Amino acid sequence: MAGYKINRITSDIKITLSELLREVKDPRVSKLISIVKLDVSGDMSYATVYVSAIEGEEATKESVKVLNKSAAGFIRRELGARMKLRKVPELRFVADNSIIKSSEIISIIKSFDEKENAGDEV
Repeated sequence: MAGYKINRITSDIKITLSELLREVKDPRVSKLISIVKLDVSGDMSYATVYVSAIEGEEATKESVKVLNKSAAGFIRRELGARMKLRKVPELRFVADNSIIKSSEIISIIKSFDEKENAGDEV
C-alpha cells in the first residue's frame, strides 16, 4: 500500500515541478527544460529530478547548476505551498541526456530504413 502512495505523490510532484520550472525567472535556466524522471525516497526526504533541455547538453548542465544552487529554495518552498505536503523532499537536479540519445537512435534507425527502401527500388 505504501508503494502506491509514493507513486501517486511522485506523479503529483512531477506535474507541479513542471509548472514551477516554467515560472523560474532566472535567464540561465532554459525555458525548454523538461522533467525526464523523478525519484522520491521512501520517507520523502529526498527527490532526484532528472531534467533535459531541448537546446542541448550545455544548456541542460547550465540549467541544472542554477537550479541546484539558486532556485532550489524557491522551488521547494513553492512545492510545499502548492501541494500542502507535511514533508517536502529536498530536491536534487541532475542533467539527463536521454532525449538527445533517443533522437540520435531514431535518426540511425531512419537512415537504415531509407537505405533498405533504396535497395528495394533498384
